[in-house]
Amino acid sequence: MKHASRLEGTHLLTGTARPSAARSRRRATRWTVIALLVLFVAVVVGLFAGAIRIPPLGILGWMVGDGSLTEQQGAIVSQLRLPRVVLAGLVGAALSVSGCAYQAAFRNPLADPYLLGSAAGAGLGATAVIVLGVADAPLALPAAAFAGALGGVGLAYLMASTRAAGRTSTSLLLAGVAVASFLTALQTYVQQRDTNDLRAVYSFILGRLGTGGWHEVLLASRRMLEVLALGDLEAASIGAHVARDRAIVVIAASLATAAAVAVAGLIGFVGLIVPHAVRMATGASNRLVVGLSILFGAAFLILCDVLARTVVAPGELPIGVITALIGAPFFALVLRRSGAAR
Repeated sequence: MKHASRLEGTHLLTGTARPSAARSRRRATRWTVIALLVLFVAVVVGLFAGAIRIPPLGILGWMVGDGSLTEQQGAIVSQLRLPRVVLAGLVGAALSVSGCAYQAAFRNPLADPYLLGSAAGAGLGATAVIVLGVADAPLALPAAAFAGALGGVGLAYLMASTRAAGRTSTSLLLAGVAVASFLTALQTYVQQRDTNDLRAVYSFILGRLGTGGWHEVLLASRRMLEVLALGDLEAASIGAHVARDRAIVVIAASLATAAAVAVAGLIGFVGLIVPHAVRMATGASNRLVVGLSILFGAAFLILCDVLARTVVAPGELPIGVITALIGAPFFALVLRRSGAAR
């Protein structure tokens, strides 16, 4: 009971006491409304941005079905801009909620969805099908990237599951670093064997938006994340199966990451920036941070895609360049705060 009460009174990664239940509900409601408004604005901006100017009021009218747009404008919004906005939202949500899961499971604010070799595995899978000349086959590139991402995570888990490794979160992180380095080396070797396809490979590595993505599988893991945030020993002392629970969370996060990578390439820093920023702003536990990460993550990547489409218009920047330009300074700030906290 003592440990259970401690669980109820502890914030994720902060160790601060929770406010009253009523205050927590008011804060959750306030932040949820803010997140929904930000996402709505991001969607409108995403539908508005483009080479052909369409009035914002016309887009708002189209969204409620009043026929404010011409037939051509409606086709541009519904057939070109809306699918891209929806995709950016899904990918951003998937990467953000995966980052939230990784940070809680490993109790590390610098944890990232690509931590365990999923990015390197996806890059190797995509490079292989491009070099083999079968990337244009239906679903070949997404399937290869998805399989490579899961293969990278599986290999990291296999390395960390040995008795000598101790089956701890630290051993899993170290295994992920080793696997990522190995798979990246293989990818570089394959690229150098066939330099004719370097442009296509780098297009995937820098991120681009295609079709599909999902994130719902992590919603059921919120309570598990709260327990893992206590640390291995304390979580085990209140009856948690630490290794099993961490595996469930990490596998779910890796599946969401792999799905996002398979359709959009490697878009870095989203899973680091969004959940960490949400946690710093709200001071909330994972029950709120998971949901807010989904909403803010979707809005964040939609707006990053708008920048990618407009900064060098009529050209277009890879979306991974935009997220890196925002994420690298943010990473440095988090690192500095972490060092100062020690």
